[in-house]
Formats: sequence, structure tokens, C-alpha cells
Amino acid sequence: MKVKDYYNADCAKILSQKIKTVFPDFNEKAFIKYVDTNVSDKEFSERMDVFVDAFELYLPENYENNIKIFDQILGAELEQETGMFSEGWWLWPVGRYVERHGIKNNKISLNFIKELTKRFTGEYAIRPLLANKPKETIKTMEKWSRDGNVHVRRLASEGVRISLPWSKKIYIAIDEFEIYKSILTNLKNDKSKFVQKSVGNNLNDLYKEFPEKANEIIKEWKKDNLTKETLWIINHGLRSINKKNK
Repeated sequence: MKVKDYYNADCAKILSQKIKTVFPDFNEKAFIKYVDTNVSDKEFSERMDVFVDAFELYLPENYENNIKIFDQILGAELEQETGMFSEGWWLWPVGRYVERHGIKNNKISLNFIKELTKRFTGEYAIRPLLANKPKETIKTMEKWSRDGNVHVRRLASEGVRISLPWSKKIYIAIDEFEIYKSILTNLKNDKSKFVQKSVGNNLNDLYKEFPEKANEIIKEWKKDNLTKETLWIINHGLRSINKKNK
């Protein structure tokens, strides 16, 4: 079963039942019917858009109120690094809604994305905010890089990658290089492999397009006593360059 196939009428039913508990006026049947009618011939990204179209049709027009609804259906936080795709998979359309509408209220969106990523992921929803209000958004993400929740720390890194899979490239890493460097530096000794991989992927992206900037970061890190975590991140970040030079 392909990932796209999970986002069908059954997923719409799961979402609608949860929404109905906090928004009794929600037209559950119409929502499910709309999704069921429109997703069958669609690929993954288009299916996400069908869900968002359905939210726009059957939820109030007020973005802030809808975020309050979504906030109430998030459920329990993930207790470990894994689980976002096995337990929180049904939240992907919610993230897509924020991806489309989040710039309407940066502060509310950032607060919600922080909670969303503890159950699923906010790495796609954060990208339009970085494009729209880069300084405000990346400053918040720098705070996230020091958060106690592993998913929030990982998002601080993953969201600012140049080449996030399935997403348009952004260059916040260059436009706001000092605070970007601070985010990665805050995470260079993180004990979580989940976070380490994201930081390494960040360096790998950076090396491909701005190797001098990646070298600057690593040179600074090497002034300290390198931990095994930092060494692993550096090696992971150099993997494409090392492969190319073989």
C-alpha cells in the first residue's frame, strides 16, 4: 500500500469524528463525501490539497478558530522518537492546512506547529512562515533548538534545511546564517540520533551549495573537544562530498 492510499475516505472519517467532538456543527458526512469523491485519481500531494479544500468548505472561514479546533484534536504527545508516521499519520492534512494558511497569523501558527510536531511533524508547515517572516520565525526556531522535547529540537533543524525532501528549496541558512549556525551548534551534541541525522542532513545540504559556509561551521566546532555525537554529525554531513571525491 502506497503512502498516498492512506489518505482516503477512511482518513476523512477519522478526522471528521475527531473534529465533531469539539465542533458539533461540523458537517461530517459532507466532508467525507467530498474527500471520497475527489481523491481517487490523485497523487499524494494532490490528495493533501483535497483534504485542505474540504477543511475550507466545511470549517469556519476564521483561521485562528480552526487552529483552536485542530489543537483540541491533537491527542497525546509521542513518548519516543518514532511514531510520527505510524501513530500521527492522520495529522498530515492538518499540517497541510497550516502550510497553506499559516502566514495569516505567524504567532498562532508557530505555537501550533510546535505542538503538532510533538505528534506528527511540522517541517513542511514551517517553510512558508520562514519565507514570509524569516527573522521572526528562525528566532523562534533557535529557541526550539534548546527545547526539552526531541521532536521540537529536531524540527528546529529539519525546518531550516535548504533541500527538504518534497519541499521547495529555501535559503534561510544563508540569509540568516548566524542564527542558523547557532541552531546547528545548539544541537551538535544532542544525544538523539533522530536529531543528529537532521543536523547532518543540514550540513550535507549546505555543503552541496555553499561548502565554504559548511566548512566555517565545522571549523568552529573543531575548536572544542569534539564529542562522538558531533563527529557523527560531521561525518554524516560530509557523506555526499566524500562519495563524490572517491
